[in-house]
Amino acid sequence: MRTMKSREITNPHPCPVYKKCGGCQLQNMRYSEQLAFKQNKVNRYLKKFAKPLPIIGMDVPYHYRNKVQAAFYTNRRGKIISGVYQSGSHHVVGVDSCMIEDKTADKIITAVRKMMPSFKMTTYNEDTRRGFLRHILVKRGFATGQVMLVLVTGTHIFPSKNNFVKAIREKFPEITTIVQNINPYQTNLVLGDRQQILYGNGTIEDVLCGCRFRISPKSFYQINPVQTEVLYGKAIEFAGLKGDETVLDAYCGIGTIGIIAAKRGAGRVIGVELNGDAVRDAIQNAKTNELKNIRFYKGDAGEFMRAAASESEAPDVVLMDPPRAGSSRVFLDSLIKMAPKTVVYVSCNPETLARDLQYLTEHSSYRAKKIQPVDMFPHTNHIETVVLIS
Repeated sequence: MRTMKSREITNPHPCPVYKKCGGCQLQNMRYSEQLAFKQNKVNRYLKKFAKPLPIIGMDVPYHYRNKVQAAFYTNRRGKIISGVYQSGSHHVVGVDSCMIEDKTADKIITAVRKMMPSFKMTTYNEDTRRGFLRHILVKRGFATGQVMLVLVTGTHIFPSKNNFVKAIREKFPEITTIVQNINPYQTNLVLGDRQQILYGNGTIEDVLCGCRFRISPKSFYQINPVQTEVLYGKAIEFAGLKGDETVLDAYCGIGTIGIIAAKRGAGRVIGVELNGDAVRDAIQNAKTNELKNIRFYKGDAGEFMRAAASESEAPDVVLMDPPRAGSSRVFLDSLIKMAPKTVVYVSCNPETLARDLQYLTEHSSYRAKKIQPVDMFPHTNHIETVVLIS
């Protein structure tokens, strides 16, 4: 990779806490240089499979996160701090306004923090396991404007909840649902297993690629809807749907890409997801979009593929969007056995993508035909890539 001159990698408007926070690793670079850096990384890992296309960046690479969460703690002087955990630690860096987070979400979190003393709301202490508020999670539908506020608490007891709900909604009438999630455990997980709805129906909706999706507190939904439309648009384009094929949407989450495929011409779509909450949302999302040609199943994608392969129920197209760890060997072996005509691999990690492509090319006749990187997370190291494999 070419050496960048200091003047090229100096961001004229850096975030004042980016060095403490660690969430935006590329804040020191201008956005054009960030794209060049990511293009070089994709090229380094994937060019031996096919020449990557130019990365697709954002026109406005700021305030794109539709999901914002903040941790809360009280410092030694008794001041309540809200913000993000410093990278690799449990030290909370105070943040009121973040350059990549939704502005409304940041304002809501700051308002809740300022309201806490008047409602006698304390912060949760992980050492003593006492206190009330651990985290706040805000999700906003960019297309619908609907806002979900989730209060993650260490106890289910919330004496002033009705007054609090009334007060926060007076400040932010755009909040359409409020949920209390109870997490009393010593864990790195933000959300616990129990929750109660304080206002609204516990979900919000958003529109993506012309389809409507229900989002619950625990369900996964892409955090940058602007670039998700670009990413999924490329995935559907690569799939080359004709109208008579069976499509398998592996690792389907709440069904986003499978539902888009079903609406854009796929003959039949099967979605597989291990998260039960996400599957319930996916089923509801299919009903909301009045789709009869899609079905969802709860299960491990690899095990589902192995069972389908043994029963000779091969789909024509497989859409796969695995976690950062990449796909499992069981899944890849089943994929090879099933031999679908087309595989579209959506990856959030070029390293594990390269590993999986290497395995496929060594153990089958599959080859990468197109590689399209997309900048889903400006100012961070993360890169999304869509690969057409046939």
